[in-house]
Amino acid sequence: MADILTVVIVALYFLLMIGIGVWASKKIKTTEDYLVAGRSLGFWVFVLLMIGAVCSGMSLLGVSGLGYRAAWPTMWEQIFVPLSIGFCVIFFGVKLHTVAKNAGYITVQDYLAHRYESPKALRSLSAVAGIIVSLIYLVGQYTAIAIVLMWLFAIPLWLALVIATLVTMTYTTIGGLYAVAWAALIQSIMLIVGIFVMAPIIIFYAGGFSQVNTFLAGINPNLVMPWMPSGAFAPAYVVSFAIMLMIGLACAPHVINNVLAVKDVKYFKWAPLVAFLIYGVAMFLLKFSGIAGLVMVKEGIFTLPTVSNASDFVILYGIQYALPIMALWAVFAVIVLAAVMSTTDRLMLTIGAMCSWDLYKKVLRPDADDKKVLLLSKVVVVLSAIGTMILAINPPEALASLIWMGIGIMLSTFAVPLLAGLYWRGATRDGALASMSLGLVSAVVFGALNYFKITILGYNFADLPVHFSFIPLIIAIVVMVVVSRFTTKTHEKILDETQTGWYISKQ
Repeated sequence: MADILTVVIVALYFLLMIGIGVWASKKIKTTEDYLVAGRSLGFWVFVLLMIGAVCSGMSLLGVSGLGYRAAWPTMWEQIFVPLSIGFCVIFFGVKLHTVAKNAGYITVQDYLAHRYESPKALRSLSAVAGIIVSLIYLVGQYTAIAIVLMWLFAIPLWLALVIATLVTMTYTTIGGLYAVAWAALIQSIMLIVGIFVMAPIIIFYAGGFSQVNTFLAGINPNLVMPWMPSGAFAPAYVVSFAIMLMIGLACAPHVINNVLAVKDVKYFKWAPLVAFLIYGVAMFLLKFSGIAGLVMVKEGIFTLPTVSNASDFVILYGIQYALPIMALWAVFAVIVLAAVMSTTDRLMLTIGAMCSWDLYKKVLRPDADDKKVLLLSKVVVVLSAIGTMILAINPPEALASLIWMGIGIMLSTFAVPLLAGLYWRGATRDGALASMSLGLVSAVVFGALNYFKITILGYNFADLPVHFSFIPLIIAIVVMVVVSRFTTKTHEKILDETQTGWYISKQ
């Protein structure tokens, strides 16, 4: 069991997060304040919020765990996850922010309803789809938080989940996006500083970059190649994997909604480059820490726990070996918690927004007053936290796999309606509805077949040569084009209002 100093360090971090929530609650007067922080985010708060939104449980535990499992062929992840921020800001953010200021969007569903002239059908479908994929993604985040608390305090999974849920739920519920954004500022700084300190120490204890690569080549030459000769991380898989990460994360509701909360569109000029450089370097160090952990395990320096998701513990055990002082473990455990919680809180708030604003206010009760909408947002945040905590009691075999499943469904569901809506004037309401529906259904089906390794007619879907989301994405594209060609066109006035066309900005 952890000593009193460890308990104090972690408790202080949790109290700091709750304190931010209390402070932020004083700034909240309306639903707009709660969900988009009054459109007041400055440059650094926005950049670090975006990093925090894509920096999930996968970013510390899953990334290092994947490095442990497959080494260098997985390094493409460290290019395309940071690029997702740039893709979101450039291809979605510039237009959406400009149009949102005039139209008063609170969520990306407001845009879809406006652009496709579908205030109820498409709004409802996209909100339900967003809730589904966010819940899948959120289960992975709670699993990651529980892993850290179980490792640090030697407590059972259920207790770790309860603690994680109570803290994250509290400051998100009372403080909304103000709390999430300012918590992300602190969490991202902690994450970046922590990675730049702890990763080199772990790599050093494994023998350094050259020694690690030499050792890997001796185990299996494919581990030091840019891709595998077949299967996962073969060239075809890498291409589909890159599309899934870069575009799937960019259009994820908990990421794309952040662009609506920025104070000034001019921040988008440098935000993509700054975010890519900071996060890209940090992610590379994390991945190589996991690779270094593989070397240390093979050399018998430490042993991972005998659990189904053992690889996700490699960064924690690497810290434990390289820094054999329990108080320091607590410091770095807090850093890991910060990384995971920076996505968890944003997901919960996004689910709250889609339920209260898109489904309740815009579809079921248009006459509902602002206080009721705000209250429902908070209630849904609580319910989503408790529900996903229960689902996380049985953790997945590999954390990264579950999170990729969530991102893949986001890609198949949202990418085509958003990109077609922003850049193709021929995209229609019926095309968007058909594309989103079939994209969501086919992604869930192929995702389940792949994740559970199901065999049909002699073919095992675990052996797909591409990431499962690539097939539903193609289906969504074809359906959008074909249906849009034969259905009623969108009014030119709407296309002009939503700045639809083959350009990023008219200015």
